[in-house]
Amino acid sequence: MEFNQQDNNNNSIISVDKNAVILSHVTLPIPCFISSSHYIKTPNLTLEKLDKMALFPLSSKDDIDLLIIGTGKTGKFLDPQQQVAIQQMGIGVESMSNASACRSFNLLLADVRLVGLLLL
Repeated sequence: MEFNQQDNNNNSIISVDKNAVILSHVTLPIPCFISSSHYIKTPNLTLEKLDKMALFPLSSKDDIDLLIIGTGKTGKFLDPQQQVAIQQMGIGVESMSNASACRSFNLLLADVRLVGLLLL
């Protein structure tokens, strides 16, 4: 799926497929984490392994107040304990399909929101 670039933000998403996400300046394999000024590969992270310890190094690189989690081709819900743990970090969380997550991330990034995207 391809996206139109809405602004000149370096980390806005150009396109995504089941294996990779393309930003304006780099292609990242999935799984990965992207924020307004930071991106990193997260090869060992899965939905089941998602917790405070896994998220802290990602969220500390760039201040975020909302984490969008892309769960693959279809949307999957987080375990309620995972949601509570992330919210205890002061971060709102939403999970959805990767395509929806990328669209939402671009939209919020264009609104200059403190948003992070975790594609699994």
